[in-house]
Amino acid sequence: MLGQSSSGTAVMLGVSAHTDTFTRDNLPPVGDWPQLLLDGFNYPERLNAAVELTDRLVERGLGNRTALIGNGRRRTYKELSDWTNRLAHALVEDFGVQPGNRVLIRSANNPAMVACWLAATKAGAVVVNTMPMLRAGELAKIVDKAEIALALCDTRLMEDMEVCAAGSTFLKRVVGFDGTANHDAELDRAALDKPVDFDAVQTSSDDVALLGFTSGTTGVPKATMHFHRDILIIADGYAREVLGVTPDDVFVGSPPLAFTFGLGGLAVFPLRFGAAATLLESATPPNMMAIIEKYKATISFTAPTAYRAMLKGMEEGADLSSLRIAVSAGETLPAPIFEEWQRKTGKPMLDGIGATEMLHIFITNRLDDCAPGSTGRPVSGYEARIVDEEMNELPRGSIGRLAVRGPTGCRYLADDRQRDYVRDGWNLTGDTFIQDDEGRFHFAARSDDMIVSAGYNIAGPEVEAALLAHEHVLECAVIGATDRDRGEIVEAYVVLASGIDAGDETAKLLQDHVKATIAPYKYPRSVKFVDVLPKTQTGKIQRFLLRQQG
Repeated sequence: MLGQSSSGTAVMLGVSAHTDTFTRDNLPPVGDWPQLLLDGFNYPERLNAAVELTDRLVERGLGNRTALIGNGRRRTYKELSDWTNRLAHALVEDFGVQPGNRVLIRSANNPAMVACWLAATKAGAVVVNTMPMLRAGELAKIVDKAEIALALCDTRLMEDMEVCAAGSTFLKRVVGFDGTANHDAELDRAALDKPVDFDAVQTSSDDVALLGFTSGTTGVPKATMHFHRDILIIADGYAREVLGVTPDDVFVGSPPLAFTFGLGGLAVFPLRFGAAATLLESATPPNMMAIIEKYKATISFTAPTAYRAMLKGMEEGADLSSLRIAVSAGETLPAPIFEEWQRKTGKPMLDGIGATEMLHIFITNRLDDCAPGSTGRPVSGYEARIVDEEMNELPRGSIGRLAVRGPTGCRYLADDRQRDYVRDGWNLTGDTFIQDDEGRFHFAARSDDMIVSAGYNIAGPEVEAALLAHEHVLECAVIGATDRDRGEIVEAYVVLASGIDAGDETAKLLQDHVKATIAPYKYPRSVKFVDVLPKTQTGKIQRFLLRQQG
């Protein structure tokens, strides 16, 4: 397949190994692709990312080193390789997975989820990792968008998955796996007697391997399409250059593996370099601190709110001295947290920005080049600039839209919004930034209505839709309100139906309703009852006025 990208650069796709061609058929027209800067990232035409993250480490003599720690046990690289190969056999032989089929995985962060992801990737499937907090309705949107026929689900989380399947045109089968260390569920039993060797599908380096879903501000899911080579690029770029990962590193973190930030930081990065990943189903700051102390973790991935709690933990005696790098992402890193961390540990905290569309971090601070309040400079291979609405580059010190390009870039699955995200070969991330005279980038604000709370991206309109589904709610508007601990919280302004009491009991009723309708972390932590919402003459709600009065 040959065409021209929006920059005029020729795009040549390799011969796909997918017999189910859905994802390649639904790539954006090559004219709408961003320019891809692939110099320095050279991979063979045939490449299976899961093989590179498992079997290849065993071939390099690292089979006896620890790969995954979680749910009470360690697993070596040899054990992980054997485990994923047996699972891959089961997926192909017992459940009919064909190269290119989409396979949804639903689980909390645990070794079994990583094993299922790697096994499905070895089988040539296109994996869709999902968070355990999603409800049946949210899962249905993903299933419909990606036309998913098979879901692998932790048996402890089957209810919403089965409800989704019961009402789905596409989802034909839900197979349970045991997310604990017992390995006693349908998928585990099918894999038990399979061989530990598996001939992985010889996928093309630019076959789609992963669909990362992002809600955006509309609540309509967008699926970002990532190739096998992209999974390795984020490790061979950011993790190698900025983190300097070695087999002696031990990773810990809080982001869900369903987020590309979490998948990179807690699976791809350690497995690419023979390091160990500790996986926590409940990654609260106290649990993270306990794991850091127990396993002498060296690299941490979490949000500033968690680091604030960890700073307090150090005051109370927690020993986090094993950490050599603390990566902060998911929300803006306040300068006071950066400065206090450096003061207490003697090491800088690395702020960075990434996007699901770009797969992982593309601008970051570095250990020898960092500053409070700065997001840093582009990762090698990436270019960034500040532009106006017409894509003209602005002078240093000017506030404008962040545009970036590099070896990864946005490719939405069958979505007209591709043309909004990619212009003139550049990815427009939806962030407003400033570049200073020294070339560092500084975050100013989100360019849309996305609320970022404790590292989670929450689309305000989705919360509004959940509230409006309750009979007590006549009208509502949702904004992000500044919060010391979480960065932002979801704040709802609600006009109640006639006769409904505007009190604490009603507020809790509405909060519980939202938790039961969509993922619980999206619920409004602040509910304010008002008689009328500010609107334009055409009836559009003026949320900026709510932010001003908040």
